[in-house]
Amino acid sequence: MFKAFASLCLAAGIASTAASAQQNARPTGIPHIDHVFLIMMENHGYQQVVGNPNDPYLNSLIAGRQINLATNYFAVGHPSLTNYLEVVGGSNFGIRSDNAPDWGSSSCSPNIASGMVNADNGGGNAPMAVDTGNICPISGTGTDAETPAVDTWNEVSGPFVALADLDGIQFVAAAPTVGETIGDQLDAAGLTWKSYQESLPSGSIFGVNYSNGTVTNLSSFTNLAPLTASSVVQLYAVKHNPFAYFKSVQDGNNQDNSLANVAGFDGQRGLFADLATGDVPSFAFIAPNQCDDQHGRPNGDAFCAFDFGVNNSGYTYGTTAGLNPGLNQQGDSTIERLVTAIHASPVWRSGRSAIVIVWDENDYSGSTSVLNGAYPPQNQNRVVLAVQTNYDKHPGIQSQNYYNSFSILKSLEAGFGLPCLNHACDSNVHVMSDLFASKDDSHDGN
Repeated sequence: MFKAFASLCLAAGIASTAASAQQNARPTGIPHIDHVFLIMMENHGYQQVVGNPNDPYLNSLIAGRQINLATNYFAVGHPSLTNYLEVVGGSNFGIRSDNAPDWGSSSCSPNIASGMVNADNGGGNAPMAVDTGNICPISGTGTDAETPAVDTWNEVSGPFVALADLDGIQFVAAAPTVGETIGDQLDAAGLTWKSYQESLPSGSIFGVNYSNGTVTNLSSFTNLAPLTASSVVQLYAVKHNPFAYFKSVQDGNNQDNSLANVAGFDGQRGLFADLATGDVPSFAFIAPNQCDDQHGRPNGDAFCAFDFGVNNSGYTYGTTAGLNPGLNQQGDSTIERLVTAIHASPVWRSGRSAIVIVWDENDYSGSTSVLNGAYPPQNQNRVVLAVQTNYDKHPGIQSQNYYNSFSILKSLEAGFGLPCLNHACDSNVHVMSDLFASKDDSHDGN
């Protein structure tokens, strides 16, 4: 049985490391898009959202055929930051951790240049030397970190000895990498981007790793006794703001591609104000806070409590069993609030716009005893991705095509007319033609 599985893994590995398409080729297969609103949700697998009565709004869009749904979409790895980087940059950039930036450092070497993986090493048995410190600002060129099919040393924690990346069979080999994101591409093309982060503090966010909207990791607690830093509910988290990890954005030499592009949900430059006026960027990256994105916090209220689910015979269920119903409702209500505001914006009534709703990864469904073996579907890293456009006359598609985090980037690049970047150039990564294009417009892409 193990030999058969090993053969399957080898075949999957060969497929997943297929030769990249020509670097800087422009992907096709999606009609021109003026605006994309990408809403990032957190830490729930496909089976924990689709059909869950505590996610009534999203499920009503699916049941009412108002939205296109990918039923075979996979997050690439763990943890959060890794997935966020892969969505906006097509690479993990050598980072397999949620560590904070080494803000403004000019003396460190980016992980793609040093070749050392920045990792949590949660299992304590890394097979190579790893960097567990703050993350050097990403820039330059080099090689990213491989994503194994099954993680047995880095993000394993609690009861787990192994976690499934992707579907637990395919893997992504390390590859040549450019330290850029779609933000750099948009700016070079004369287009715009903004990272909307809920619960940002006022003032500069340089050096801010977390905030409850008022205090941050930089705040002084001298006059706040008996409160301490541990009292802060970390609503905003820099690990959910991937653009902040890049040297060009931290340096801010180009105002149009800097931390000035990061804004909150509220206030004069915030998401809701921009939507009301219609003054929105080409690409809006929208990250609700950690109570509203279904991530949860250990010191939040009952509607923000963590919900890892329950364990059964060596695997977590990866279903709705044991979840916090309040956390699911909190996230679903947030999606409804955001989608309603986008629909009410002048930009939704003119031009071509798309809303993408996606979860970054599953709930760490894994194994407490099995290091090798095909994971059951509920324990794979399959998550929800849904697309709604203002130009599709026939929504309601449920696509069984295989897609992953790199497919998002490749699809956005196709819609904006940009060249592919990093793993979005891989020949086995496809644009989501069926989800983004109306039936009248759809055609195969590459």
